[in-house]
This record gives sequence, C-alpha cells and structure tokens, in this order.
Amino acid sequence: MPRYNKRVILTNASEYYAPLRESRNVRAIKHYATPRMRNPTVAQRAAILTNKHIWKYGDRLYNLSHTYYGDPTFWWVIAWWNGYGIEGDIKTGAILYIPIDIASALKALEV
Repeated sequence: MPRYNKRVILTNASEYYAPLRESRNVRAIKHYATPRMRNPTVAQRAAILTNKHIWKYGDRLYNLSHTYYGDPTFWWVIAWWNGYGIEGDIKTGAILYIPIDIASALKALEV
C-alpha cells in the first residue's frame, strides 16, 4: 500500500496559483491533501518488533524499504518511525529501528 493510497485529491483554483495555472494552461491545480499522521506511543513502539540498522555512508531509505518490505515506496515509514524527514537528516552511525511488520507499523502511524 503506497503512502498516497486513500488520500484525498483537492482541486485548487485560488488566485495564488494563477501564474502556475496559466503556464500549464489549466483551470485548476490538483494536489493531495496533507495527511494527518501521528507518532506512535511508547507502548505501540514496544509492541512492534523491529530490526536495528546502523546508518552508513551510501545507505538509502528506499533500499532499506525494498530489503525489508519488498517495496521501495515504504521508505517514508522507516523515516517517520525514526523521526527523520529525509535521509539527508540521518548522520552516519545513527541507529535506525525498522519495523518488521509493515501492516502493524502503518496501523500504529494511523495510515
């Protein structure tokens, strides 16, 4: 299940986007609504089995996602679970906790 599954698509015709609409020759811009996710509680984190991974030079979140879940589009679950916005924020030597069961992790994130 990709992160855009079950997401609301909005149509934005505000004046702020007028130059963009004109350049694209469209009447409105369609985009995804901002999701409301929350951080799992300590109890939820403790209940979900994870693997430890030490971040090293050359690591990529999408590669870890592919390795653990067989799908590179779940990179954001690993980032969110560990409190990182992007992989550029992760320092070499940082310990990442990767949820083993993706369904349980998504449930804890309320996605």
